[in-house]
Amino acid sequence: MESSALLFNQLKAADPFFLLAGPNVIESEEHIFRMAKHIKTIASKVGLPLVFKSSFVKANRTSSKSFWGPGMVEGLKILEEVKLAYDIPIATDVHETIQCEAVGRVADIIQIPAFLCCQTDLLVAPAKTGKLSILRKVMVNSAEKIRLAGNPNVMVCERGTMFGYSKL
Repeated sequence: MESSALLFNQLKAADPFFLLAGPNVIESEEHIFRMAKHIKTIASKVGLPLVFKSSFVKANRTSSKSFWGPGMVEGLKILEEVKLAYDIPIATDVHETIQCEAVGRVADIIQIPAFLCCQTDLLVAPAKTGKLSILRKVMVNSAEKIRLAGNPNVMVCERGTMFGYSKL
């Protein structure tokens, strides 16, 4: 929990802000390394703290034909390699409580996807890992549920809005 509190305080103090960026889903190991290197170069150049974020699986795809990602085991292996190679904190999301322990061993930040932020069990499980949690959509008392589970290190962000895929 100590390193999570330190990261939380560093990100909270970032001026003017920190950058949470990366590809939506891990397409391949080669792609993720190329993206991490490129994003870190840009963030360093403009003086922004970086948290690299990518998902090992995207279970909330609009189309069932869309690529979902490499899966948890392979995806976490890739994210851990990126974390070590580029010395950057890693964030990824979870969709089920059973994923939280393994994700917490690799990720510095566990993100709760927007449409799952009202699921109490999916708020409490990441909180118990001691890792910083990011809520992608603020639901009533969702941040408080994490704090009550014993983890004060929670951030919220608005995911924005959109008007449909491929129809803009």
